[in-house]
Amino acid sequence: MYAWRGYAGTHRIDNNPNRITLAASDKGEVIGTVTLGIDSSMGILADEVFSDYIEEFRARGAKVCEITKLAFAPHVKSKSALASLFHVLFIYGHYLHNCTDVFIEVNPRHRRYYMNMLGFNQIGELRSNPRVDAPAYLLHVSMDYVNEQIRKLGGTSMHPAGERSLYPFFFSPREEQGIASRLLQIG
Repeated sequence: MYAWRGYAGTHRIDNNPNRITLAASDKGEVIGTVTLGIDSSMGILADEVFSDYIEEFRARGAKVCEITKLAFAPHVKSKSALASLFHVLFIYGHYLHNCTDVFIEVNPRHRRYYMNMLGFNQIGELRSNPRVDAPAYLLHVSMDYVNEQIRKLGGTSMHPAGERSLYPFFFSPREEQGIASRLLQIG
């Protein structure tokens, strides 16, 4: 998907203990992937371009993580599949790694989507991202905000009451607890 859109880089999934890549599938066919990068002594990928902003969060005691390499098959138009993938990613970040703040680098044409659908806020100005040879904004959302939206809206997709975000398509808080418990048991 990244090469098809003209982004530079290898776009392969590396074996890195600080990253987990999740895949969504439908009837055995992979329809989407996304990677969660957990902060470590090596930092996160976004540090290459936006370390000045991310360091401000670390200095306040934040445990940061980042979302990278989101790709969905173009024929898939399922908010539920996308929301489920994001929700499991947030569960990993929150429950397994105690992350407090989530970052994502996005192309300008995708910025509004993440802001409207997941509550991300823009941090700083547009910069050039050499990993993909494209412009990027750094977006941020606190895990507290994500958790609050899940508590209020998770599992309500049948009755979203005019809500336009992805959060109604997330799992219900009860389902989230079950998923988190199972993931914590397997480590």
